[in-house]
Amino acid sequence: MSDSVPEVEEAQEAASPEAEALGEPADDPAAPAPLHVPRTPTGNAEVDAHLERLADADHLATDGHLEVYEDVHGGLRDALTALDVRPGPPAPTGHPATTPQRDPSGHTF
Repeated sequence: MSDSVPEVEEAQEAASPEAEALGEPADDPAAPAPLHVPRTPTGNAEVDAHLERLADADHLATDGHLEVYEDVHGGLRDALTALDVRPGPPAPTGHPATTPQRDPSGHTF
């Protein structure tokens, strides 16, 4: 026998009773596991709310992360796009405000 056999047996014995009751392996890579990634406030309430939404992924299995990430990405993209449409002075229309004056030959001045 090799030295690796006892390690396998020890790992199987270390499986939690809950995981065994559900018929799941103890090292399920898709099981929810908080990442504890710090989220530093940005000072923008809308952006901060989207970043806090990332915490929802901590309680989901990995196959549920995509929905959270796509939602956060869309919200952050919308917040960034909103910065480009802030009200400002009206854009020029491209049309002169008055009728151009013409000389007797028809040229504008």
